[in-house]
Amino acid sequence: MTTSVLIVEDEPSILELISYTCRTSGMEVRKAANVAEAKKNLEAAKPDIILLDWMLPDCAGLEWLYELRRYHSNESLPVIMLTARGQEDDRVRGLEAGADDYVTKPFSPRELVARIRAVIRRKGGDLRFCVFQ
Repeated sequence: MTTSVLIVEDEPSILELISYTCRTSGMEVRKAANVAEAKKNLEAAKPDIILLDWMLPDCAGLEWLYELRRYHSNESLPVIMLTARGQEDDRVRGLEAGADDYVTKPFSPRELVARIRAVIRRKGGDLRFCVFQ
């Protein structure tokens, strides 16, 4: 069984970079370009972790994170905010909204994989993918 990641990102080039990074690290990748797609994806099957952009076309990622955390079934679902919003206030708001980690763009692909692994490890999950080379 492979670790599954749901990437919620509306910028196609960034979505592909994150997807490639995760796939080459042995993860199963699912993609959503907006919150509506992410909700459908989540209803179909819960991922092991979500990488969530803040600035999405149909709903702010932060707003959807608040919504996710309101439901008992999602309160322990790991979420990493991956966004260009890098001010201290933004990082604090993201973490206080329930993000397990906060990564600002531009980001290091190797660091992103390490952070994914760390969050899953802290949540008691199974690390079912290889180390990024």
